[in-house]
Amino acid sequence: MPHSDAYDAVIVGGGHNGLVAAAYLARAGRRVLLMERLGHTGGAAVSTRPFAGLDARLSRYSYLVSLLPRRIVDDLGLRFSLAKRTVSSYTPAVRGGRPTGLLVDGDTARTRESFARITGSEREYDSWRRFYGMTRRVAERVFPTLTEPLPTREALRARIGDETAWRALFERPLGEAVEAAFEDDLVRGVVLTDALIGTFSHAHDPSLRQNRCFLYHVIGGGTGDWDVPIGGMGALTDALADAARAAGARIATGCEVTAIATDGKTAEVMFRDADGEGLVAARHVLVGAAPRELARLLGDEPPAPPAEGAQLKVNMLLRRLPALRDPDVDPREAFAGTFHIAEGYGDLEAAYGQAAAGKPPSRPPSEIYCHSLTDPSILAPELAREGYQTLTLFGLQTPARLFAGDHDTALAALLEATLELLDAQLAEPIADCLAYDAEGMPCIEAKSPLDLERELRLPGGNIFHRELAFPYAQEGTGRWGVETRHANVLLCGAGAVRGGGVSGIPGHNAAMAVLGR
Repeated sequence: MPHSDAYDAVIVGGGHNGLVAAAYLARAGRRVLLMERLGHTGGAAVSTRPFAGLDARLSRYSYLVSLLPRRIVDDLGLRFSLAKRTVSSYTPAVRGGRPTGLLVDGDTARTRESFARITGSEREYDSWRRFYGMTRRVAERVFPTLTEPLPTREALRARIGDETAWRALFERPLGEAVEAAFEDDLVRGVVLTDALIGTFSHAHDPSLRQNRCFLYHVIGGGTGDWDVPIGGMGALTDALADAARAAGARIATGCEVTAIATDGKTAEVMFRDADGEGLVAARHVLVGAAPRELARLLGDEPPAPPAEGAQLKVNMLLRRLPALRDPDVDPREAFAGTFHIAEGYGDLEAAYGQAAAGKPPSRPPSEIYCHSLTDPSILAPELAREGYQTLTLFGLQTPARLFAGDHDTALAALLEATLELLDAQLAEPIADCLAYDAEGMPCIEAKSPLDLERELRLPGGNIFHRELAFPYAQEGTGRWGVETRHANVLLCGAGAVRGGGVSGIPGHNAAMAVLGR
């Protein structure tokens, strides 16, 4: 790229949010350049074939979609679709010495009966309906605001119009509401998991970190549903890249931004690519990287280190789904939704306490789902015909600190402990069901928070780039929640207010800030 190139907007980072911003700005007639360090776009929202010789496209990092507004899909004309999961969740349990489980699906009578079998009465199911009726009403009111200028705290409170819900979700530790609503340890744990996905916290954390995480997990689409991306997560980012290019945006991969200089009106972006070092000028710079990475590029004092990431991501390819100890549920149902392992309320608290003390949880909590049950298109036809399936496992309460020493040994030990707990729910070892790749290796890969830091430059492996924020204006957040102290440098990634998750919302909001809408 010659030094003389000048753009209306340079976008740093080709993750899904950067691509959303590029598409919106290019469609508005702006001259846009997107620069991506890696050899491909997509960031954490990619599909890969991780197992040699097997045509199975797994969503390697992020894997489900809840927060992507239909408005963005329609505005950009994306050729992309989502599928609903037929089962919400299955949680194995033992009652009366017999393996059973809590199955939550769209059949009200069946779900009610499952609650009664697990808890001994229908009261917990009635409480479940009331609790999630409350969160759905909050979702219906909050979700539309995410692509609008930031409301004030009081404006959002008035919009929700439910003081009980406001206190439970925005003011008091979530554990209080969970314990008031539910009595059963297993049911309480299933609810709390949404507060701990990628967030190292506990039910009564006074910082309300768990509340913010929970809120973003239950407001998506105004319903809280988590849907399966057809074709894998890479299908979304491929559609976004196509939309950006079609609108006229230039996308440069293998192009690493090394520094940004700005006077608040114009900016210079230094980069390195296969041809050497270069520089481009721009009126605006939109950055999809974490705020800490942005400070480094600007030469600013870095912000305080963000909360560390706290997740274990495991991808598997199976020759067949394993049989379950619970004889009353089909594995195709149990794994179609979220399959909870060691995620009772007490389990989650114990795991947090051990990890906070620097020890790996003795019973690491995790959850699994099978993408290919809902979307067989991610498998080559011959694999689908032979009964192959994918499994995605997401572990909780495993902060980056646990891997700071001998990383590979710590990761292997945690993976072994996690799979042992999975095996305890199965009628056969998961190892007996794994496929083998062309090199004779079992088809399983595991990623720690430090792997995500190394591969994706997420500080401490934090999938949200920094602490999640409540979706209302606070001091210094600006009109859209994407602003920085430099008037023409904006955040367009997960580190923006209302960032986190696969949503495209920060990219949309940064583009709206540039366009003055």
